[in-house]
This record gives sequence, structure tokens and C-alpha cells, in this order.
Amino acid sequence: MSDATPARAGALRVLAARRHGGWPDRALKEELRRGQFSARDAALCTRLSYGVLQNEKLLDFYLAARSRLPLTRLEAGILDILRLGAYQLVFLDKVPDYAGVSACVDMARALSGDRAAGYVNAVLRALLREPLPQPGGTDVERLSVLYSRPAWQVALYLDRLGPDECEALLRADNGAPPVWVQANPLCGRVEELTERLAAEGVASAPHPFVPGCLALSHTGDIEALETYRAGWFLVADPAARLAVSAARPRPGETVIDGCAAPGGKSFLAALEMQNRGRVLACDIHRHKKTLLEKGAARLGLSAVAPCIKDAGVFDPSWEGSADLVIADLPCSGLGVVRKKPDIRDRDAGDVAGLPAVQRRLLYNLARYVRPGGRLLYVTCTLRTEENEAVADDFLRDHPAFAPEPFALPPPVGGTKGRVTLWPHRAETDGFFIALFGRTGGEDREKI
Repeated sequence: MSDATPARAGALRVLAARRHGGWPDRALKEELRRGQFSARDAALCTRLSYGVLQNEKLLDFYLAARSRLPLTRLEAGILDILRLGAYQLVFLDKVPDYAGVSACVDMARALSGDRAAGYVNAVLRALLREPLPQPGGTDVERLSVLYSRPAWQVALYLDRLGPDECEALLRADNGAPPVWVQANPLCGRVEELTERLAAEGVASAPHPFVPGCLALSHTGDIEALETYRAGWFLVADPAARLAVSAARPRPGETVIDGCAAPGGKSFLAALEMQNRGRVLACDIHRHKKTLLEKGAARLGLSAVAPCIKDAGVFDPSWEGSADLVIADLPCSGLGVVRKKPDIRDRDAGDVAGLPAVQRRLLYNLARYVRPGGRLLYVTCTLRTEENEAVADDFLRDHPAFAPEPFALPPPVGGTKGRVTLWPHRAETDGFFIALFGRTGGEDREKI
């Protein structure tokens, strides 16, 4: 058996957790934490888990063409083993074919006996012998299979981007999710952080244009790193840093983060404020308040004050009190599918009601912005209905606010108050950022 078999077994457990209703990203973190993998095995377990989830429809398309049995008749665990094997054979060129097949045959035998092992061996070797079939049909049908995305999502991107950019986006969404971290300047210089990471066996590379943002590799369980425990960095995508930078939080200001957990934007705002001022980090759940408190303590951010607060319920004592309000609201999450691959399976009907929720929360949080203050609306989705349409509705109903231009580093550059970050263009998660300034006057609609 291959040395990497523990990684394959770990990936199989992640896939099984998904079948039983667990979140794959959470299951993977738990697997890495308790599995005590080497850095090499942790990386392979991660790549296999995400790779299968990102390419499930395409893998099933290939397997169905080589299986003598309909895939619907297979035991769920055997089908997952086949998907793991097919992913290795089709997508991973650093894993020897014989090792991938052998490990999957062994797992099938352990799960269901010799007959299942023989079947898995036959299907995977047929994938090796014969050319892979190619998906056909319309652009929507072909890209839906090729990148394992629901047709409605493919149609959305085709309409906005055209076929070439649509495929570039889908390809980026199926890439390995990078581990981006933001250096904590309260601890020291970025150069010292990279040296400390290297001493722990972790490689780092700077983002092309977001200062202080590093991509890490060979981390294993990131929370076990001494640099993490000592607060030298927080895990945050470059898009989150750009969103907070757009709002320009300043030392001494009062900031309200209406939906703060797990805390990334609250922490980034406090860092931009040099830990001077107050960031009210709100969530409706007590256990998330505890997580916010632990995160702020780890990073040494005394400016962050976690509190239990419902973003949709007006608190008169907060009216007009904040220099900046951050509305990072619940959304369909289509901009982060490479990190949360289960999101790609959402039906169009599942997300239809989200704009109404976003408008309700945004309209309430706007009441906390003082005259002359700013309101930041952020989502991690790429749907117009949740982004531009909500922003337009807000401005229509709130004449006291106006778009506030902001500038981000090239290649994003200047904006007229809103921007969409596309993963294939900016090397970030997919984000929508809109900044509104409260200029005065009364709003038409109160909640």
C-alpha cells in the first residue's frame, strides 16, 4: 500500500461526512486535526477531498461510461472510492497510477469485500486504458458537466461574462483553494512572520497586490502552528482585506460589524485602526460571541468588543452612533465555492429569498450610521440579484446615503462606490463590495 493511503482514507471519511449532512470544510478541518497527518499527507487529503467535491459530476460522467453497473446501484462508500480513484487518475500527475488504483482497491476490499474490490479495480483500469469521453450539448450543458456546476449557475455566468470568461471563472472555482492569511502588524513585520513560518516548515508567498497577505502551503493543521497560536496572523482571503480597506476604518473610530462571526472583518478593521477605537462585533449566537472573544484575544485586539445582537432588530441606543457600519450579510456564497464546494449544489430556489433578507438587514444596520459616516455592504456571491440590485434598492429607499467612491490597489483600482472581485481576475474569492456615505437628510423607509 502507498504511504499516502492515510490521506486517501481521510478523504473518504470527509466524503462520508458530507453524505451524512456534515459540512465538508468543517469535516476536513476535524480530520486534519485528529489524524496527525504529515504535511505531505495533509496536503494530499485536502486536495483529494476538495478535488472530488469540485468535480463530482464530471467524475460520475467518466465512471458511468466505464461501469457495467448504473452508478445509482452502487453502495455509497464504493462510489466515493471510485470517485477518489478517478480523480487521482484524471487530475493528479504526481501520484503514480498504480498507487491510486491499489489504494482504492484496498479500501473497497476493507469496506465490502473481494467482489467490490474487483469491481473497483476493473472500472479504474478501464479509465486508464480507454480515452475519456467528452461532454457535449449546448454551452450550458457542456460546461455544467465539465466543471460540475448546476446549469442555472453556468447560465448566470455565461450571461454576465460570455463563454471564454465564464469558463475561466469555472476553472478557477475548481482550483485548489489557497490558504490566505493576513499578517498581524501588532506582532511584527511581514518579513519576520515569513521567517517564523519557514522555521515551522510552512512555505509562504505574498499576494500580487494585497499588502501583508500571504498564501501558505504545507501547513497541516494551521491552528497547531506556533505562529497562529501567538497571533502572528489571521486566516483571511485578500478579498476580505480589500473590502475592509475600501471602507477606510480610522484610528479612534466606532465601527459596528452587524454579522461579525467568525470575525475576519472585525479583526481586519481593528488592525487598520491600529487597535485604537472600538469595533462592536455582533452575532446572535452566544457560542459565536465566545469564538470572537478568543480570536480577538489571540490577535491582541483590545479594540474588538464582541456582543450578542440581532442585525435585523433595531436598537435605538445605537442609532446614528457609528462612524462605520459593516454589513457582511448572509448570501448564496457562490464566490467561495472553491473553499466550500458543497455550495455549488444549491438549487436556484434555495437562494431566491436571500435578497429580501439582505435588504431587511442592510436597511436596519444603516440606521446606526452617523451623519458623515460610512456603510459597507459586502457579500461573497456573484449574483446580481444579491449585489447590484440590493445596492440599487438601498439607494432608492435611502436618499440620506450616496455611493462613496473608493480606490483599491491595481489591478482593481478606482471605483464609483462598488466593485465585483472575480476569482479568475483578481486572485481572490468572489466578492461584491459597495460603500455608501451618509450625507444627511431623511430616508423614505424606516424599519
